[in-house]
Amino acid sequence: MTPESQQILLTLSQNEITEWAVYTKIAGFTKDAGNKEKLLQLAADEKRHHDIWAEHTGRQMKPQRFKVWRRVTAARLLGFTFVVKLMERGEDAAQAVYDRLSAEFPEADKIREDECRHEQTLIGMLDEERLQYVGSMVLGLNDALVELTGTLAGLTLALQNTRLVALSGLITGISATLSMASSEFLSAKSEGRTDALKSCAYTGAAYVLTVVMLVLPYLMLPSDSYLTALCLMLAAVLLIILGFNYYISVAKELPFKKRFFEMAGISLGVAGLSFVIGLFVKQWLGIDL
Repeated sequence: MTPESQQILLTLSQNEITEWAVYTKIAGFTKDAGNKEKLLQLAADEKRHHDIWAEHTGRQMKPQRFKVWRRVTAARLLGFTFVVKLMERGEDAAQAVYDRLSAEFPEADKIREDECRHEQTLIGMLDEERLQYVGSMVLGLNDALVELTGTLAGLTLALQNTRLVALSGLITGISATLSMASSEFLSAKSEGRTDALKSCAYTGAAYVLTVVMLVLPYLMLPSDSYLTALCLMLAAVLLIILGFNYYISVAKELPFKKRFFEMAGISLGVAGLSFVIGLFVKQWLGIDL
């Protein structure tokens, strides 16, 4: 074995045992028995792959503790499906490495087959509750971004005071949250769904978190820094859209760019239009605060 091949095997072995630890820990706090079983199967695959490479290198690797902690924490916050699929994206990048090793190590073909077929099948069978309510989350997020971005942009020019804008934005946002959540509940009930309460909870949570993040710049900055607050609010809009669409693109395997530019274009377009309307109304009514 060449030194280069040995180093590649050690890296692969390290990755496999780290992923074994991640899958095992995530399975430990997963309540659904079916998901737990699939995660443990994934863990067993990774451990078997590590043992195969260890036979060639003569070294048993240990999991990378920080990477395990980081991924397990992300799984608790964002859901295990997101983390598992994100990890498997890294496996896709390793295909060229397996091709290179297959001539020297026949086992590489079997491991590659596991990564490409068996593990992907298991991952596709994962069923996480929070992903069943992505539609409700999108509804709350979209509505909050479009409505509140436009409202805050219009109020910024009309009021020119961060405290007044924050007060108006919070009142509008909280009222809209209750309205949106109750509408989702009634809509789900009218369709005969038994999960109406959960659906409305996910919608309301997405809406209220968006409200808080967009109003925060106006609460933190001095009263005369309304333009700076507006710029920070628009930056927060882009970050929310970026983060949410990345999450959905990984967890639900949906296209990222199209959804990102669509949401960003609508939200920023409404903000720009509302900004102009706020300026026009201020001049038309002759109000100077």
